[in-house]
Parts: sequence; structure tokens; C-alpha cells
Amino acid sequence: MDIKRRDFLKIGTIASSGIVLKGNALNRELTNTNIPYFENELLRLSFELLQSWCQGLVSLQIGDSNFNEMRGGIICPACSRVHGRIGDAIFPLMFLANKTNNQTYLDSAISIYNWMEQMVNYPDGSWVNDVNVSLWKGITVFGSIALAEALLHHGHILDNTVYSSWENRLGRAADFLYNNFDIKTGNINYTATCSYALSLHGKFLDNKKYTEKGKQLAHQCLKYFTNNKFLYGEGKPMDKISPKGCYHVDLGYNVEESLPALVMYAKLTNDKEVLETVLESLKTHAEFLLPDGAWDNSWGTRNFKWTYWGSRTSDGCQPFALMANESPIFYKVALENTVLLIRCTSDNLLYGGLHNKQHNLSPCIHHTFCHAKALATLLNNEDKVNKLKLPDKIVLPREIDYGVKEFADIQTWLVSKGNWRGTITGYDINFGDKTGGHASGGALTVLWSKEVGPIITASVTHYQLWEANNMQMSKDETFMPLTPRFEMEYDNSKYTNICDFGAKIEYIETKEKIIFNTKAELLDINHKFYLDTRIKCEIDYEFHNDYVIIKGVHNSQENYHLTKYILPIISSNDEEYQVLSNRKIQISRQGKQIILESNSPIKFLKSKMGRIFHFVPGFEALPLVIHDNNFEIKISVV
Repeated sequence: MDIKRRDFLKIGTIASSGIVLKGNALNRELTNTNIPYFENELLRLSFELLQSWCQGLVSLQIGDSNFNEMRGGIICPACSRVHGRIGDAIFPLMFLANKTNNQTYLDSAISIYNWMEQMVNYPDGSWVNDVNVSLWKGITVFGSIALAEALLHHGHILDNTVYSSWENRLGRAADFLYNNFDIKTGNINYTATCSYALSLHGKFLDNKKYTEKGKQLAHQCLKYFTNNKFLYGEGKPMDKISPKGCYHVDLGYNVEESLPALVMYAKLTNDKEVLETVLESLKTHAEFLLPDGAWDNSWGTRNFKWTYWGSRTSDGCQPFALMANESPIFYKVALENTVLLIRCTSDNLLYGGLHNKQHNLSPCIHHTFCHAKALATLLNNEDKVNKLKLPDKIVLPREIDYGVKEFADIQTWLVSKGNWRGTITGYDINFGDKTGGHASGGALTVLWSKEVGPIITASVTHYQLWEANNMQMSKDETFMPLTPRFEMEYDNSKYTNICDFGAKIEYIETKEKIIFNTKAELLDINHKFYLDTRIKCEIDYEFHNDYVIIKGVHNSQENYHLTKYILPIISSNDEEYQVLSNRKIQISRQGKQIILESNSPIKFLKSKMGRIFHFVPGFEALPLVIHDNNFEIKISVV
């Protein structure tokens, strides 16, 4: 592994004493009397990033107010309110308070706890998701884990009164989980995380009934792994099977929440059976990490919350590194993803994508305080990471030129050919009974280049606030899906191939190239045809070592002028591009040129500053469009 290349990644974290947080309503001086140094690269970057994020959170914390209920809450710049789950930040703040001997972090954690008890605490021992907005109590599992980790590992820095108060409150939360959680509570991520929560509470509170219930939940999860070892259950009903034999699988929640929780459970309880299954599942999921640390959740059931680095309100994949003694790949998974988190961090907060900030969008603090927990979990186990014996070079699965890997359980194919990485999906199950979810229909949901990174990514077919408290609203008139697609718009409805769950996908692989052939029909988000007309299309994707070709044809005659092929190409508004002709466009990035050449005229859809944007997964793009019903376009990088 090349460590030197990361020297430029050092971020503006706290490096000296006496830094004043200008935006801090608590008006405290953040002093550092004990800044540790980590020789291990992952630990060092994680610690620096955790400091940065906690500095950002503390800077937004409410101090003295005429209303005591407000004190200790943390205002979200994107949502203009205090998120009810802010208690998750207690653990990372307590970690830093203990590690750095810094009173400010301790005061902040105590203030958050007091806010929680005032505003989202319920008599039954639960915490609710939001103040006067959502009464969902399942999030108690996350807050209780944060509180238990803080007490178990760092509780000695609290005074006796505060410690006793927190301990008693944790007991009430544990009782709530014990009495109310089972395999049907929420999606599978709640069962998985509760298995760890109750086992942790059983250890800390010395109560065997919690430990036994934790084990029961973990072993119930073992029934929810597919043949390819994907954890399923991210949608209702959890055991629903699609016409193509698929279950509800979401990569984001699996890698950032459920699987790390099961790892922590298995290691805490020495449950070898669970650990063995989770190990195989981690290997499967690691196949979807792009070489730049991005999680390819372009197809998942809950990819309406997909960001390029993961998922908006899950915790993070850094605990993967705790399994690196089984395979060093897991260390690199955690490392590369942490580097990407750094790239998406600005103003000491984690933005929801690589282009969100320059698109003038404020960051939702949900991203920061959730992912801070994963960093704290990793750092809390620094002794295990320091003991790892790692080879000089670790290669991720997707860095290998392997051709095609098929994952039948999710009807998705990964392509690795020369300089290119691609994803093609016909996954045919949505999140529960929702419509307009992840792209399907043989869509090219990722096209990634070794030389310039992402060129194409998918987004949801129709952006809706399915989790209004956990998603950001679009106010941009040029906000539109990023998935390449045939599209016909008529009478305020859009019909596209990426909504066809019944698409047929085949491929041929030779030494020179890989060709995917996809056949689909144009349907709306409810999977309905346009009137009685069945508009069919065929799209081929050819992967060569140095270039990719997309060929498309459709049979629409009556509405020929309404049907077009939309090709959003990832490009931030600070990248220069040139229209070399009406059939050739050149985009500059990182000293390279992305070249698009077509046998048909290439035009631009309406956009703001020449770009469109989508929250899923947080990119700006050039909105290219081809109106011919039979076209061919070549994409190369020089």
C-alpha cells in the first residue's frame, strides 16, 4: 500500500491549543493538551478526521438560551433544526474528551445528553427520532449503543452523579429494546444493530437476559443471507421474493450498519458461527468498493439515501478493519473509504457527496455525527489495528482486471476491463411498496475510469422524500436523474427503460472486449406502459481496455420526436469542457481529457451553469441528450 500518496490529505484539524470556535454558541475555547500520534495510517487519518468533525459539531451547538430546552442541541445547517438522533455524537465526543483530556468535548457530550432527556426522551425508556416530527422509537438502539460505549470505555471521566444518571438511563433503554425488538422491528439493520446493543448492555449492566436476547437476534439474522451472502431484509415484507428471485438488499445499510454491528456482536461474545457467516458476507460486499473508496450502491433498495461514500444516516464501514486479521482487504476497504470521507469533508462537516458544496448546498449534520461513531469505534480498538500484520501491497477486488462478475441474487453484473469499471443491473425489487426507486432495466449504473474516476453514476428514477426527516429537499429546477436512459415524456409522465424490472440482460466476453446486450420497454415509475403502446429499446455496452461504446435503438415511430437518450456525464462546474463539434465533446479533469464521440448530434438539456445535480449520489453532471432512434457513442480518456 502506498502511504506517501496520502501526505496531501492532511486536513485542517486541531493542531495547536487555543483555537476558538467562531460559530460556537457555547462560546468555549477548544484547547488540546494531549494530541496522540498514530503511526498506523488508518488510525491517524481517522483521528484527524474525527477531531475535525467534532469541532464542526461543537461549533453548531446551542449554548445559553431563554429556553432551556434548546441548550445542548446542535443546529443542522441543511435542515435548520436539531435532529433527534444527535445523541449518537455522545460516544465520539467522549472518546475525544478522554483521549485528548479536553474539557470542551466532555461538556459538549453532557449538554447533548441533557438535550435528549428534555426533548426526545419517552417514559418507556425510548428516544424518538425527532422532536414533534417523528415518533419512530427504533433509533433507541443507536443512541443506546453510543451511550453504552461512552460509559464502558470513557465513563471514568464523568463525575459520579452524571455517571449514575447515564447508567440508569441506559438500563431503561436496554429494557425498551429487550421488550420491543424482534426480527420484524423495522428493517434488518435494526435487528442486526440490536443484537450488538443488547449484548453490549448485558456486559456493561451485568444482565444475562440482555445478552441472551442479543444472541437470539444475531442468530435470527443468519437466516437472512442470500446464496451470494448478501444480507437481505431492507424492505417490507423482509422475506418477499421478486419475479427474478431477488430479495430486499441494500449495500449502503449493510456495509455501514448491519454487518459492522454483527462483527462487533460476534467479537464481543466470541460467537464463531455468526463471525464465520459475516466474514463471507463482508467478502461479497467488498466486491462493490470502487478503487477510490466509494461504495457502489447504485442498485440497492434504499439507494434513495445513497451518497458516493455510503448512506446518509448509517454509521460507516470503518469497523471492517477489525476483520483484517482474516483478510487484509478489509483494512484497505476502511482506509480507502476514510480517504473519500476526507475528500467530502469541508467546514469540518461531512457533505453528502463530492459536488454538494460547490453546488452551494449546506451539509446535513446527520452525515457527520453518524459516521463519527464508526471512526470512534475503530479508534477505540486501536490496539487490534496496531497488531495487524499487513502486506506491503493490498489489492481491492475491483482493482483487478477480472472481466465480469455476476451476482444473480441482485441481478447485477460488475465489469472490470482495462481502465474501466462498470455496473449493469436488472434488479427487480423496490423498497417495500414504493415506486420510483433504484434504476433497473439493464441500466449502466456506474462507469468509472482508473484515470479520472466516476464518469457515470445512477440515481433514483424519481426523487421523493421517502424519509423526509433524513433526506434533503431539492429546490433546483434542473434537478434530474443521473442514470443514462431512453426517455419519452408525455402528458406530465415520463417513460424510461430504467423502470423496466422485466428487462433481459445478456453478455459475451472475449479477450478483446465485453459486450452487454440489454432489452427493455419504456415504463413509468409505476411500471405502466404509455397508453396501449409498448415502446421497446435495446442498448449495448461494449467495454474495451481503453474505451467504452454505448449503442442504442428504440422502435418508437409515432412518438419518435418525444423519445430521446439522456446521458448525464459526471462533471463538476469547475471543470472546463469544449464542444469540438456537434458530435464530439471534451471534458478536462485532473490533467486528462474525457472524450465523447457520437455518430449522432449531441445536444444539451436545460441546466444551471451548464450542469444538473442530484443528491443521489451527490454529483453534478453535463446533461447530454441524443434524439436519434439509433445511435452509437464512444467514451475514452486521453
